[in-house]
Amino acid sequence: MTATSQIHILGVRHHGPGSARAVTRALAELRPDLILVEGPPEADDLVPLAASRDLVPPVALLVYTDEPQLRSAAADTTGGPQIRSAFWPFAVFSPEWQAIRYAVDNHIPLRFCDLPAAYRFGMAELELDGLRVDPIAELAAVAGYDDAERWWEDIIEHRRDGVPPFAAIAEAMAAVRATVQRTQTTPAADTVQPEPETGRPVVTDEVREAYMRSVLRAACKEGYRVIAVVCGAWHVPALTDPMPPAAQDAALLGRLPKKIPVTATWVPWTHGRLASWRGYGAGVASPGWYHHLFTTPDRVVERWLVQVAELLRDEDLPVSTAHVIEAVRLAEALATLRGRPLPGLAEMTEATRAVLCEGDETRLKLVFERLVVGEQLGRVPEETPSVPLMRDLAAAQRRLRLKPEAQVRELNLDLREQTDLARSRLLHRLRLLGVTWGTPIQSRRGRGTFRETWRLEWRPKYTVDLIAASAYGTTVASAATRKAREAADQASDLAEITSLVESCLMADLPEALGPVLTALRDRMAVDVDVVRLMDSLPALARTLRYGDVRGTDTTALTDVVTGMAVRITVGLPPALTNLDDTAAAAMCQRVEAVQAALNLVADIVPVRDRWLDMLAGLADRSDLHGLVVGRINRLLHDDRWLDSPTVERRMARILTVGVPPAHAVAWIEGFLSGSGLLLVHDEKLLSLVDGWLTAVPPDTFIKVLPLLRRAFATFTAPERRLIGERIRRGSGPRLDSDAEEKLDSERVAWVLPTLTAILDEATSPTPTPDGVTSSAEVA
Repeated sequence: MTATSQIHILGVRHHGPGSARAVTRALAELRPDLILVEGPPEADDLVPLAASRDLVPPVALLVYTDEPQLRSAAADTTGGPQIRSAFWPFAVFSPEWQAIRYAVDNHIPLRFCDLPAAYRFGMAELELDGLRVDPIAELAAVAGYDDAERWWEDIIEHRRDGVPPFAAIAEAMAAVRATVQRTQTTPAADTVQPEPETGRPVVTDEVREAYMRSVLRAACKEGYRVIAVVCGAWHVPALTDPMPPAAQDAALLGRLPKKIPVTATWVPWTHGRLASWRGYGAGVASPGWYHHLFTTPDRVVERWLVQVAELLRDEDLPVSTAHVIEAVRLAEALATLRGRPLPGLAEMTEATRAVLCEGDETRLKLVFERLVVGEQLGRVPEETPSVPLMRDLAAAQRRLRLKPEAQVRELNLDLREQTDLARSRLLHRLRLLGVTWGTPIQSRRGRGTFRETWRLEWRPKYTVDLIAASAYGTTVASAATRKAREAADQASDLAEITSLVESCLMADLPEALGPVLTALRDRMAVDVDVVRLMDSLPALARTLRYGDVRGTDTTALTDVVTGMAVRITVGLPPALTNLDDTAAAAMCQRVEAVQAALNLVADIVPVRDRWLDMLAGLADRSDLHGLVVGRINRLLHDDRWLDSPTVERRMARILTVGVPPAHAVAWIEGFLSGSGLLLVHDEKLLSLVDGWLTAVPPDTFIKVLPLLRRAFATFTAPERRLIGERIRRGSGPRLDSDAEEKLDSERVAWVLPTLTAILDEATSPTPTPDGVTSSAEVA
């Protein structure tokens, strides 16, 4: 160091509001002409962007390896691009952020002084940055505190005067480090230690601090008179005199591995991510509370509890002014009893639980998620460096008015509207790239051909996912196309390719659809398992039916679905033999799903009649599992392929004395599963079941009782009640199967116009709460 340079080391705790306040005051008093901040030097050129009003914390510095390369299949069976990345997050209450803001506001140069990421990416990281002890816990124990967080908050974070405590922190950390050096064996200060498992050099505190000292020495040689260093409190003793000789640090740094090309940028961050983050700046479990401590000028307790009350009132929960007053009193009383200078989060939480939430943990959880952690999402300016893929996504988000937000929200889309259709395609393309910003969900409004509902939640990690996906293309569409084609080449089973077909159609990727359909045909040609074909057909049928809604050409898919349906029809009978109870239940679900799929595309794929003829040939076989045969009869009856008299005769035969009770119960379960309305409206079938049941011997009845309960458990409570009432009455009005033939056509003609108007009104578009018109239900 030169004698003309004044060096001031400001030891802080990352993301501490008290530390941030102290740094702000110290910098104003010191008026340095250079500020050094613990962080990646690759981000030095990004500091001026902090002057932009559009760079709003929480944000993070992202450093990642340049030009992500596609992994080779031989080296990595998972495929996809491979990059290394690291984040340095900042909130408004982070001391480092306040130092950055002071520098840009006062036109003072600021540099980052930690070990460059270009070295670190080639080295192994130790947990907790190489620390073997928690210095705060050590100091809290000496002070008589059993809670390290509470001790640190009491002496640092809850301080409102902003008086810099840096001299005391430096002295305390020096004592802790001296104790650690006496009690633990540490690596030699002049060597770069290898990791035992991989042999890679390890990032240790000695290496990092040697680099920090080299930056500090270089700044002194450049002639800066007053230098302020903002770093983690643990590093303060290593940056103050007496320091190791410069030659010793140079020798240590000379053994570092070769630098890896990297790029740095600003990315948005969230309070939720800050709470769960591991690595640099970890340890903030309550960012929303810390944000309140830093930004609230006075009456911290009262203003916090008023926010809690407002949140609960917004959820239609009764919270009065008296509740708030009582909660304030309780929090302050608890702090006094515990000897705290100010109620901390623990006292606030207990007061909130007892008074405002009235002991309800569900309400308290809401307060924790919305306020204690918070849903704040940062923002970066448009001129921030980014890869072309991210710029293309940002442009699409602006064009489609899809703002990325940290909080979860639902988005209802009407696919007849071009803007909503484009939104759907964008979200599907991002899912193909592994960016699950949107998740399709079942709408509470019901299902409809033109309707789609998404749950949106933006997470900071998607930035890294997009950087990785940039190896596939420069736009979302081109990257998704290449990713889909690669996934089709690497798919190991039919289900994966089927899902890809559906994704390509939903995402409108015609250049990917052709190769994916070719892969599907090739897989079908060699796949002899009818079960896998049955599992794949429903998704393809949905895609084929609803593809025209999206304006997608599904001609090629029609041939694929037709061929698959024919193969299933031919291969199903052998697949139904020798099934146990579990396999029979699964097969029933598959048969029902295939039937629904073929009904859905009956006017496009001419296989339905052939399928029903095949089922009719199986419906009276005694060598198949009763559950399967019963279900087949029910499906044929519902599709009017079997009339009621035929079904009644078959049920009567099944319920005879010669048929084992277990087989009969399985047949009944398969036939009645899912709905008991058939028994409610068909008195003859009900009497057959009732008569058979009363004739079952007592010892046999005990054996089949669990099976009977399982069969009837699928009925709704009203269905069970109606069945019981009919049995209790013993008789009742029976629906006439010939009632349809006795309708008066002239009287029916009077009703039809009104009925048509009612149905037209029920299927007309209705506005959604967010102003987007959603389509009506399509039966």
